[in-house]
Amino acid sequence: MDRLARNLDDLRALVNDLTEKGVHVEFVKEGLTFTGEDSAMSKLLLSVMGAFAEFERALIRERQREGITAAKKAGVYQGRKKALSAAQASDLRQRAEGGESKASLAKAFGISRETVYQYLRTAADA
Repeated sequence: MDRLARNLDDLRALVNDLTEKGVHVEFVKEGLTFTGEDSAMSKLLLSVMGAFAEFERALIRERQREGITAAKKAGVYQGRKKALSAAQASDLRQRAEGGESKASLAKAFGISRETVYQYLRTAADA
């Protein structure tokens, strides 16, 4: 249930949309089935189970953020390694200023065009 929708509102909307189209939605683990002619009790159970799933997911994200913050303070979490060295990045910028196409630069340096644009943006920001 918690992997089906981002939050409780999405879960309710998704179940309603599917049942309006004649689809029977069954949550096997929770033992809930929705056919479109659902009782107030089944709607309540969907809301409660969905709310707990949303709450649990929020706790997981919070703990993950705390862990990343602690790892950064400890110097363990430093992010992804740069695709180009400082010398390569400088060469890339000079060649781009010289009019060389972004696609040919990407191919020459073995990176994607988006990465080329990222290096050019960081040069413009500096």
